[in-house]
Amino acid sequence: MEQREFHKRGRIRITMFVLVVLFLWFSNVDASIHEYRMEAFSPKSNAFFFHGGSEGLYASKLHEPTTVSSSETKQSFKGKSFISFDSVTFVRTKESAKKQNEMQQNTGLVEAIILEVKDRERIGGSFLGSDVICCNKQLSDQGSCKLGEVIIHNNPDNPGWPKRIKTFFQGNDEKVKMDEMVEINSTGMYYLYFMICDPQLKGTLIQGRTVWKNPNGYLPGKMAPLMTFFGLMSLAYLVLGLGWFLRFVQFWKDIIHLHYHITLVIALGMCEMAVWYFEYSNFNSTGSRPMGITLWAVTFGSVKKTLSRLLLLVVSMGFGVVRPTLGGLTSKVLLLGLIYFIATEALELVEHLGNINDFSGKTKLFLVLPVAFLDACFILWIFSSLSKTLEKLQMRRNLAKLELYRKFTNALAVSVLLSIAWIGFELYFNATDPLSELWQIAWIIPAFWNVLTYSLLVVICVLWAPSRNPTRYAYMEEMGEESDEEGIALTGNGEDMAMKLERQAIGDDLEEDKRE
Repeated sequence: MEQREFHKRGRIRITMFVLVVLFLWFSNVDASIHEYRMEAFSPKSNAFFFHGGSEGLYASKLHEPTTVSSSETKQSFKGKSFISFDSVTFVRTKESAKKQNEMQQNTGLVEAIILEVKDRERIGGSFLGSDVICCNKQLSDQGSCKLGEVIIHNNPDNPGWPKRIKTFFQGNDEKVKMDEMVEINSTGMYYLYFMICDPQLKGTLIQGRTVWKNPNGYLPGKMAPLMTFFGLMSLAYLVLGLGWFLRFVQFWKDIIHLHYHITLVIALGMCEMAVWYFEYSNFNSTGSRPMGITLWAVTFGSVKKTLSRLLLLVVSMGFGVVRPTLGGLTSKVLLLGLIYFIATEALELVEHLGNINDFSGKTKLFLVLPVAFLDACFILWIFSSLSKTLEKLQMRRNLAKLELYRKFTNALAVSVLLSIAWIGFELYFNATDPLSELWQIAWIIPAFWNVLTYSLLVVICVLWAPSRNPTRYAYMEEMGEESDEEGIALTGNGEDMAMKLERQAIGDDLEEDKRE
């Protein structure tokens, strides 16, 4: 017994340690900010490049002339969309710097290229029939480009784009800094690349950050519609909560344990949506994500997801309807719930508290697979339990409860089919849109899961709503009330036989609970 308690405490300490490490890992969290921490350029063709980030941006609402001073960002660019380079610094190797004359100017060029995803073919020599990125002597002699610079074929429909920003090293300096701001006047998915054509600058590193802002705030284009969505979902949970609370108060004498579980899930959903809305609103106005609020929102969401799945599971098992307790299954249910919470919390922390920059595919896969596996376990266990519960109700001829569970099974089956269809759509969406060209509608993917969860909760609230006649779903030890409820006329020996059969079934259930 003491050894089991020791192992249990050990698991709790490990869980707390993992969450604390994740919390400290993301102690400095920013919003639409792409940070570069002394990262290296990668070779490609005859160039060296570094991907500075990508994001959906809406066109500026105002177009008056503005300055490019980073200190005047908020005043000059209110209502505007822009990409700001904040102290982006390029550091070349000492060997490269020593080769240059101290008095010489422009001893090394780094180019920042900003382009819309639709203009990606305009970078490099593909339109000249060449696979090079930087202009070589042959192409320069033909007058097609300037030697030592990235080849860019300007868009005639959008003069000046793709945008090129040049930054030169001076003399034998090892570092050079750029502070620029580029206004966005066309809605689209924008990519930022830093490129080097000079072979002598091999080994150059980049540090600093870029800030990407939309006209209505700092929320990335993909996330902007979700702020409105979370606001609407907060209202939806509030309406559901008020309706449930009124029924709860009206029939408080007939409340069963299941009703408290449902109440907790509604309250958590309401808190989660409200906190997410507040977090997105603050994110949008300040340009940084308050980690405390984000952590609360993530935790509320993880707890709600866990309890929602546990609610579906215990309802499917017939808890409070065909069995008074879960018996030996209680520990297994709680263990599955704890593991699911840890896996979901870790995934949500990395997704929401990580840098807005591209999230490593391998890292995401490592965290997504356990959650997907546990969801599959929940689904299999839920439908397996539903099958047993329906079988018991058919044997007992509890017609009212049987009809209740059939409706619940149908709703659950529809939700699973919708989930499978949506997963297929999500896979197709991601496979056919690798460059995020459909970023303006990408928000519907996470929104769907919130709507589906809410819909299932509404179904459960309707089917198991508190009422004056709780015997239609509550577990009863006596057969008489159930016979009245189902309208079965039993007389004489027939009634005695039915009551004996019911008591025998209840006894069997209790023995089964003990064995489990």
